[in-house]
Order: sequence, then structure tokens, then C-alpha cells
Amino acid sequence: MMRTEVVITIVVMAVATFFTRFTSQAILGGAGISPRLKRFLKYVPTAILTALIAPTLFAPHGYIEISTGNSYLIAGTIAVLLAYFRQPPLVTMGGGMAAMLALRSFGF
Repeated sequence: MMRTEVVITIVVMAVATFFTRFTSQAILGGAGISPRLKRFLKYVPTAILTALIAPTLFAPHGYIEISTGNSYLIAGTIAVLLAYFRQPPLVTMGGGMAAMLALRSFGF
């Protein structure tokens, strides 16, 4: 059985998600979004993903570690290079995970 805290968290997050989507539809109605706002919102997912990943890549142990001993940074660099050369997201993620597996297997 699920713990009560987990169920409450899931329900609260579902309500929060519904509320944010519903209110944006209610406020905007059929008017849509301006081109300027669309341009701005286009970069939000990239910014959020970067904010989530960067601390792990550059400070995996709580302090900034930019060295050849940082396996997170090496695997992340490989994933960035794959993405730069226009590989599909699945290939990019798989390449980064394979690089991390290889680095961990060799003791990094």
C-alpha cells in the first residue's frame, strides 16, 4: 500500500497542474498567446533542464569540480557533443548513459 504522504503529494501536484493549466486557459480564453510571449516561452524548457542538470555536472560532490576525474562532466560533455551534432534525443541520452557506465566501469 502507498503511504498517505505519497498519495497526498500526488493529489496536490495533480490539482496544482490542473489549476495552472485551467487558469491560463480561463485568462487567455480564445485570444491565444502573443508572438513575443511564444518566443520567450520557447526557451523555458531548455532553461529549466539546464538548471536541473548543471549542478550535478559541475558540482557532483557539493563543490565545483572541473577536472578529468569528474565522470559526470565527461559523460555530460559527450552527451552535449552528440546533441550538437543533431543526434536524436534517445541517442544523446543513451550515449551519455553509456559513457557514464564505461567511466564507472573503468573506475572514474
